[in-house]
Amino acid sequence: MECRKLYYEDPGLRAFTATVTGCKETPKGWAVTLDATAFYPEGGGQACDLGQLGTAEVLDVREQDRQIIHLCAGPLTVGTQVEGRIHWERRFDLMQQHTGEHILSGLVCGRFGFHNVGFHVGAEVIQIDFDGPIPAEALEELEAEANAVIWDDRPVKCWYPSPEELPGVPYRSKKALPWPVRIVEVPGADICACCGTHVATTGQVGLVKIFSCVKFHEGVRLEIACGKRALTQLSRVYEQNRQVSQAFSAKVLETGAAAQRALEALAAEKLRANTLQSQLFDRIAGDYVNQKNVLHFAPPLEGGQLRELAEKISARCEGYCAVFSEKEGGFSYCLAQPGGDLRQLCKELNTCLNGRGGGKPPFQQGTVQATRADIEKFFSH
Repeated sequence: MECRKLYYEDPGLRAFTATVTGCKETPKGWAVTLDATAFYPEGGGQACDLGQLGTAEVLDVREQDRQIIHLCAGPLTVGTQVEGRIHWERRFDLMQQHTGEHILSGLVCGRFGFHNVGFHVGAEVIQIDFDGPIPAEALEELEAEANAVIWDDRPVKCWYPSPEELPGVPYRSKKALPWPVRIVEVPGADICACCGTHVATTGQVGLVKIFSCVKFHEGVRLEIACGKRALTQLSRVYEQNRQVSQAFSAKVLETGAAAQRALEALAAEKLRANTLQSQLFDRIAGDYVNQKNVLHFAPPLEGGQLRELAEKISARCEGYCAVFSEKEGGFSYCLAQPGGDLRQLCKELNTCLNGRGGGKPPFQQGTVQATRADIEKFFSH
């Protein structure tokens, strides 16, 4: 007997009573079937419902061979009636996201002709992949238009057209689908084939917010959120911006300009610091003029800084130079000798001082797990 799909008859149904028609133990729990269910199975990009069947927790819901399989944490007795209770907050959130996605996807298709080729509901945002590029300047307009549809509180219609009606339904799809086809329509925004659950009117979506748009294959990927989920994300963004406004002593709506000024000031300070550091490296290198092989210990330096110092010293000494910079647990090093071949020296150094590194013949960089005394002893031979 096919299971009656109460989630289509009344998507707002939170509790129901049904008869247990099957219960089979599996490695992941008990697979329970019912004669009717309000639990939506995973499909169409929408996650399944969770909740309770009697005293058993519902862990997963899938559709197999026209039966709805409820994976439960405990067994249920076949032939008995059981009360089902949907985790409503989760279901309503999923309906908000799904309906909001329909509205936005329908508007994109109507304006640009691009199709939704991917849809995933994450923990915080949902991702929609389109098969064409959406201009950045159009995103704000699309978002405003989608919210206008939502706030107009239009009815969301879900139905199965007859075989005769279906060819005349202009539903959004990349390919023709065999009957029966379930159609979801948002007047003036979208008409699409869909198996998911949706809110009764667009007003229940609350709002839709586009958070990002990035290139994805030949099109773009949007990250959006709807309803309570969008409000939560926007509240978190506001709190972050409030902290930024305090840090920059700027008004909340002027943090962008304040951040740009701070970046410009930081860039100027970095340039000044790099100039002073380069002058300091020149003075250090000057102490090694005409010396043969040089061993120099420096305070903590980044990789590029370490190489710069080694290059300046090697240009003034007559042999190679080995510059070691302190780091947690040991030292970073750079060996330099213009026109030389330091690969063998680097190999011996790594072997003796528990090191790792390499590079081109005139320049070798890496790290060692050794003390300064160990390093000095190695180069004293």
